[in-house]
Amino acid sequence: MRLGRALVATGSLLAAAGTAHAWVNLRRLRVPPADPPPVAERVTVLIPARNEAHRIAPTVRSVLDQLGLSDLRVEVLDDASSDGTADVVRRVAGGDPRLSLRTGSPVPDGWWGKTWACHQLAAGVVDVDVEAGGGAPAANVAPAVRTVLVFLDADVVLAPHAVASAVSLLRWSGLDLLSPWPRQVATTAAERLVQPLQQWSWLTTLPVRVAERSSRPSTVAVNGQFLVVDAAAYRRAGGHRAVHGDVLDDIGLARAVRISGGRTSVADGTSLASCRMYDGWPALREGYGKSLWSAFGSPAGAAAVLAGLGIAYVVPPVAALGGSRVGLAGYLAAVAGRALVARRVRGRVWPDSLAHPASVGLLGVLTVTSLRARRCGTIRVAGRPLP
Repeated sequence: MRLGRALVATGSLLAAAGTAHAWVNLRRLRVPPADPPPVAERVTVLIPARNEAHRIAPTVRSVLDQLGLSDLRVEVLDDASSDGTADVVRRVAGGDPRLSLRTGSPVPDGWWGKTWACHQLAAGVVDVDVEAGGGAPAANVAPAVRTVLVFLDADVVLAPHAVASAVSLLRWSGLDLLSPWPRQVATTAAERLVQPLQQWSWLTTLPVRVAERSSRPSTVAVNGQFLVVDAAAYRRAGGHRAVHGDVLDDIGLARAVRISGGRTSVADGTSLASCRMYDGWPALREGYGKSLWSAFGSPAGAAAVLAGLGIAYVVPPVAALGGSRVGLAGYLAAVAGRALVARRVRGRVWPDSLAHPASVGLLGVLTVTSLRARRCGTIRVAGRPLP
């Protein structure tokens, strides 16, 4: 009984501390300007696309409708799509000379499909070797024009000022890589349980502004859906070649930028972009199943993280059902933290925040399932096996 009460008290304190930390982070989180000045330098938006015919049209339209960019280039790479993705892109572009549609080459051994697609796209903009077996680019060669690369997933829709705003924040803050986190659209019950944990997790656990000044790769927070990076910094970091075998290529790229001496940070991109990653439980289960096995570094790391989350966000509400006032306080603290984040990122606050223990529990189930699939060798990404 004493051990049980100690766990409840510990979990409740952790939940309260996490909520207080999220409140501090939300007050200090960088926010891109709503009315950015015109961007004079070249900006290249890079969109890898594989079987995205059903959702890429709004993405391409939103990119071509960007304001405040005097030199915009858009590169779309069709990564062996079988659903007519390229035809949709051509129809939406309508011959706009700013957009180029490329056909991807076969994925080399040891590469993830997305990292190979991003590598090919970037090779057309900065001096990186596009051949799978080539070495690093020559040190005395640099991009001819100061260039910003914007990596954008094919399911992200941008506000008209999004790119100019993100580039302005990148330059004003002296960063080399910026991740303006898009608003996560969640419709079904499964999406509403899991998707809000993305932003909640790093806002609750990572001291964002302290991490921004840190050179430690382990302190990065990043979302590859919308990623803005200085081209020279990208090149110094080795580009996507440096992370060619990483399933979480966005985290890998941000860490590579840190290791090469660059600065990275995350920002509130709620007003800049929106993304619905998964449309229901089957897609969500498959999507998280392909990557959660690597999210915590190792099975032991995953076990430690899940145990901590369970103590903080499952033990107190379970105890509250048995009449524990301390458990009830811990549960209410967790709900408050979830609600704070949801309100800021324009998510659904009620009643979803009340289901926070179920969200954490479902994350645990998805993580265990992903680890098991990795061990059994059954994971496939966009129809391809693990490299």
